[in-house]
Amino acid sequence: MSRPNHKAPKRKTPQTQGSWRAFLSLITLSVLVVLASAVYWVESPMGFKSPASSNKTDGNSSALALVKTETLDLAVEPGTTPKGVAQAIADAGTDVSPLLLRVWFRLSGQDRAIKAGSYEMTANMSPRGVLNMLVRGEESLKSLTLVEGWTFRQFKQALAKAENLKVTTQSLSDADIMAQLGRPDVHPEGRFYPDTYTYSKGSTDLALMQRALKAMDRHLEKTWGQKPPHLKLVTPDDLLILASIVEKETGRASDRPLISAVFHNRLNIGMRLQTDPTVIYGLGETFDGNLRRVDLRTDTPYNTYTRAGLPPTPIAMPGKAALMAAISPAPTNALYFVAKGDGSSHFSQSLNEHNNAVNKYQRGLSKQDP
Repeated sequence: MSRPNHKAPKRKTPQTQGSWRAFLSLITLSVLVVLASAVYWVESPMGFKSPASSNKTDGNSSALALVKTETLDLAVEPGTTPKGVAQAIADAGTDVSPLLLRVWFRLSGQDRAIKAGSYEMTANMSPRGVLNMLVRGEESLKSLTLVEGWTFRQFKQALAKAENLKVTTQSLSDADIMAQLGRPDVHPEGRFYPDTYTYSKGSTDLALMQRALKAMDRHLEKTWGQKPPHLKLVTPDDLLILASIVEKETGRASDRPLISAVFHNRLNIGMRLQTDPTVIYGLGETFDGNLRRVDLRTDTPYNTYTRAGLPPTPIAMPGKAALMAAISPAPTNALYFVAKGDGSSHFSQSLNEHNNAVNKYQRGLSKQDP
């Protein structure tokens, strides 16, 4: 009976072991290089593609000058996939591979946290930076300032000129706009709070109007809640109307409570307000910048020389200070005031004193046409 032939296992020679170590070292080094490259790529600025193009005229091709771009716009629509976002970033003009971006989004674990919106990318923004921006929803915002004393017509003109704001109300009447805002049969004048509003690219003018409308609602409600019971203001609308007149009559901020007091004092004794800004508002677009005596005698719903009480609507957008002045008149018996020419006003309790002030402060000014 023959004995089994047991062969001893081959031992790796030092040469074989060295080859394996070299191979593993090469693999490790390659992995490290790839990882280092990936980290470097993730942290490095993407840059913008050169917008070079050619312009052919008469069969000759000439290179156009490169246009230096500081930012690129990126619009991410709701429901866009991470792949679509990566492609949109590349299509916007960044010098980056959409495939690599997509892989980076996936490896980061934040590919599903990207938020829709309008963004701006800078040339020094890295793939990590752009992803952080998209995940945080740091949209590119523009701003529009509504100025105290503006009319609704001026408000609409500012909206039409606002950068990257979509105009949707251009063909609508004022009544249609208010209906769209959920306020049918409400006059738009004075209903929007003057402030600075930020908005993202592609926002609509109607959306910004809605915000300004709600802001005025809040401020008016808060101010009305502080009204002393003795004031002859029956409704919040009365407050808004009076505040708009105070806003238009005020040249110096410190005069607001005194101007408010004059109008309150007149309302208390049934005296007509006789305020020029309401007459001007009633003239509308026919006003040429020169208020004449005939205008003061021409009756309109807004002529407070011919009609008693408050006008039917506000005449402008009052700010916070004007709203507060309308419910916090100064303790004075003044019934008249006249501009002094330096932005401030002189206040008088009697007509005789007022006439003297007019002679003093308006002497030398052009007289109104008869």
